[in-house]
Amino acid sequence: MKAIVATDQAAEAAGIKLAERPEPTPAINDVVVAVHASGFVPAEWEWPSTWVDRSGHDRTPAIIGHEFAGVVTSLGYGTTGLSVGQRVFGITDWHRDGTLAEYAAVEARNLAPLPGNVDFTVGASLPISGLTAWQGLFQHGRLQAGQSVLAHGAAGAVGSVVTQLAREFGAYVIGTGRAADRQAALDFGANEFLALGDEDLEDIGGVDLVFDVIGGDVQRRSASIIRPGGTLVSVVGPVEARPVDGLAVDFVVEAVPSQLVEIVDRVRHGRLRMQIGTIAPLEDALPALNPTERRKGKTVIRVRP
Repeated sequence: MKAIVATDQAAEAAGIKLAERPEPTPAINDVVVAVHASGFVPAEWEWPSTWVDRSGHDRTPAIIGHEFAGVVTSLGYGTTGLSVGQRVFGITDWHRDGTLAEYAAVEARNLAPLPGNVDFTVGASLPISGLTAWQGLFQHGRLQAGQSVLAHGAAGAVGSVVTQLAREFGAYVIGTGRAADRQAALDFGANEFLALGDEDLEDIGGVDLVFDVIGGDVQRRSASIIRPGGTLVSVVGPVEARPVDGLAVDFVVEAVPSQLVEIVDRVRHGRLRMQIGTIAPLEDALPALNPTERRKGKTVIRVRP
């Protein structure tokens, strides 16, 4: 089968190539899925699991990509809850071969049904961005109606979902990003927008929850404006700055099918839309995954027409 593989950690995206790989076989409790579309997160180059297995051994050439939508083609021994021919979407295990391939082997417990009226391309854009936003806001951020949320990167793949979900649950959302992202962030539902680099975070006053996708100096400045009892949620690694009288949480997104169902239900009923940027076929995936300029939104590779 055709697949996109990473070969050189130092080269990152410049070291990927389209290659022939063996089709996977399902292990116990696995399914094999014919991948129709796969999302991609550029930060994957920084994940140790891209390059080594759970024992620390080199796993290159490794098939990259970990979120996808497709159709189940076979079941492993003991697999229940899914059937051959079923449309599904979800996340693969970080340490296993991924989804930028014609077929992927996935633990059945990581998948949810994809409704027939949700396109595979949209389905592939949902799992990581959607679950990251959901878990950051509700599991780790303990968001309550009436609270204020500072959503960094509010026009991006994750931040746009954070903005929409927070607004739906009754929060007041202040989005941030580049000045050029202002209208997009407001269109996604931000009550206000602050252009990082042009405006001062400290002018916001106090907020109850900061959802950080940037880190560094922005994270440190954000921590200083969190109200007593508030929370800083980070998806960029260990937290470098903590609120004076609050909670700081960093987390790695995990596959939770019940949450995927909640998210896709909002998409199919028009209550949530995804920020999809570049869409490219598998044969032309290399330049899409190694862009020469900044691109907005989620990159999705169509593996099957």
